[in-house]
Amino acid sequence: MIELYTSPTPNGHKVSIALEEMKLAYKVIGIDLSKGNQKKSSYLELNPNGRIPTIKDTDNDDFVVFESGAILMYLGEKTQQFYPTDSKKRSEVIQWLMFQMGGIGPMMGQANVFFRYFPEKIQPAIDRYQNEVKRLFGVLDKQLESNEFLAGDYSIADMANWAWVRTHNWSGVEIDSFSHLERWTKQIYQRPAAVKGIEIPQRPEAKKIIESGQKIIVK
Repeated sequence: MIELYTSPTPNGHKVSIALEEMKLAYKVIGIDLSKGNQKKSSYLELNPNGRIPTIKDTDNDDFVVFESGAILMYLGEKTQQFYPTDSKKRSEVIQWLMFQMGGIGPMMGQANVFFRYFPEKIQPAIDRYQNEVKRLFGVLDKQLESNEFLAGDYSIADMANWAWVRTHNWSGVEIDSFSHLERWTKQIYQRPAAVKGIEIPQRPEAKKIIESGQKIIVK
C-alpha cells in the first residue's frame, strides 16, 4: 500500500496520475497548504523540505520518498511500468522528466506567481516568465513532432510534463500555436487514469480529507 501525502497541485497530480496509471492501491492523506500543514513537525519528519507530495510505501518497510520526480522514478522501478529497463530508453525518460523538474515546473510556477498571485503587476517579470514558458513549450512541441510521446512510449515523463502543461491557461500562456503539444495534451486527456489522477484530492470525499486529516483508500 502506498500512502500519498498530497494537495491538488501539478506536482501532486504527477504522482496521483502515476498511481492510477500503475493501478496501485493507495491511501490519500490531504495536506492543506493554506493552513501550512506541510510545515508541521509531523510532516517534516517525512519530508524535510516541507513540500508536497510525499509517499510512504508500507509494503517496503514504510520507506518514504519525497520530491515528485524521485517518487515517479521509485514507482516506475517498483512496478516496472512506464519506466524502461533498457538503459538508453530509461535515460531518455529521465531526461524529459528532468526537463519538467528543472524547466517546465519552475518557469510555469514563476509565471503563475507574477501573472496570478503577486499583488503588483510587474509586466517585465510577467513577460520574462511567460516567454520562457513559451520557449520551453516550443522544445516540447519539437520533440512531439516526431514522437507520439516524449520518450517514444508513454512514460512517467509524459505524466510529469502533462500535469503542468495542461494548466497553461493559469500561467497566461496559450498552446494553440504548438500543434504537436496541443495534440499530445488532448491525447493524454483521453486516458481515464490520467483524468482520474488530476481529481486527487479534488473529489468531494478527498476534500473532506483536507479538512479532517483522515485517510481514504483509492482502488
